[in-house]
Amino acid sequence: MATTNKIPNESIYIQRIMDLPTLLQKKSHFLLGPRQTGKTSLIRRSLKGVKTYDLLDTSIFLALSQNPGRIFQEIDPTDEIVVVDEIQRLPVLLNEIHRIIEERGIRFLLTGSSARKLRRGGVNLLGGRARTKYMHPLTFLELGNQFDLYKATERGLLPSIYLSDDPLADLEAYTGSYLQQEIVAEGSTRNIYLLSAVF
Repeated sequence: MATTNKIPNESIYIQRIMDLPTLLQKKSHFLLGPRQTGKTSLIRRSLKGVKTYDLLDTSIFLALSQNPGRIFQEIDPTDEIVVVDEIQRLPVLLNEIHRIIEERGIRFLLTGSSARKLRRGGVNLLGGRARTKYMHPLTFLELGNQFDLYKATERGLLPSIYLSDDPLADLEAYTGSYLQQEIVAEGSTRNIYLLSAVF
């Protein structure tokens, strides 16, 4: 059911500073950050061949929703590192991941775009068995000679928007999606109309 990471066919890719293989040498990690900061692209390039459970994939999500213990059955002791993408969609899976770390010593990279969903409701955050890193938009150092102050101010530094051929349309789509999925759906603010004026 899990997939194996392959290098994406992106015509433009900015090398990120974060070194995932080094982070995962000794410890599992949560990798948190807003949507489209480049978490999945970084994983595909840095952790090629690693078993991955993408919870945005409906078939994988449904299978693990119905039977969270399936991940324990599928992961082999030879799988040194396993990725679970968008873990906040199925936080109950963390109980099984906790068990796998304890019994098999496997290291996990658990990505999420909503730290709030993970922190609330008594979710198992692995009791210190995983560290937390945050993925931010592009930085001046990462962009190097591609950095443009006006462009960064106008578009922001999310990779998909900063490098877009149609940044205004992409930015509008992103903010609309953000307001709906990350703000309204989580009840983070009572005045969505006021917040939308900021965007």
